[in-house]
Amino acid sequence: MINDSELILNKDGSVYHLNLLPEDIAETIITVGDPDRVGKVSQYFDRIELQKGKREFITHTGYIGSKRISVISTGIGTDNIDIVFNELDALVNIDFTSKLLKPKLTSLNIIRIGTSGAVQEDIEMGTILASSFGIGFDALMQYYVKPYSVEEKTLEKAIWEYFPGLYLKPYVAEASTNLLDQYAYDLPKGVTMTSPGFYAPQGRKVRSENTFSNLIELANTFKSKEWRITNLEMETAGIYALSRMFGHKALSINAILASRVAGQFSSEPDQVVDRAIKLILERV
Repeated sequence: MINDSELILNKDGSVYHLNLLPEDIAETIITVGDPDRVGKVSQYFDRIELQKGKREFITHTGYIGSKRISVISTGIGTDNIDIVFNELDALVNIDFTSKLLKPKLTSLNIIRIGTSGAVQEDIEMGTILASSFGIGFDALMQYYVKPYSVEEKTLEKAIWEYFPGLYLKPYVAEASTNLLDQYAYDLPKGVTMTSPGFYAPQGRKVRSENTFSNLIELANTFKSKEWRITNLEMETAGIYALSRMFGHKALSINAILASRVAGQFSSEPDQVVDRAIKLILERV
């Protein structure tokens, strides 16, 4: 049995941070970072049956046709991904009354729709890109054990060797091939670098002195077999790693709003994100 301090429930029986009951979520879930983006997704639902929120975690559950779907905001960063994905898994796989693992486990389909910056010149702003792999330059997976595929191990080794001087070892996790085939069959694919921050961890300098002053150049020139780093953001690797660990399927869809090589930012970011949302919802 899981004790009360390990899996905390609110007085109404909902899970601690997300404020959700097991019946509140669908088995297909869209995650977005920005709480304001939840409504920009659910506005296209045919019917909304539930709206709940606590802190930065906002959830809308509803229907597109007969398909039940939830959209949840995670906030920024893999520290929040740790909270959201542990609690999502608990909602479907832990009996909240007995605090025991359910005899039959549920595998969720989770699609992230987020914003990102390209580190390759041939990836234009406005591109909708699917992440085949996420590379985590954060510390989240130093605390968990997950299964590794041959491809993940190979790419991880190449990353360790290419980025010397790091105080932690980057981790690698791959997308669900089923979700790639269903939602991203005609989209460009890439390897996404997940950073633990927005400024120096993504190579930005405003008033800081950065440890890796050439981070974007290193990301741009990395090559291993057919793989190259295409873009960077702050959640994908954590989403992929925890999903694989728990047995869920995950896919990250990136609306490319910036070119880090050219130093440019999109003049129409809302329109690019909206195109990504519509594309995914049309394929649900």
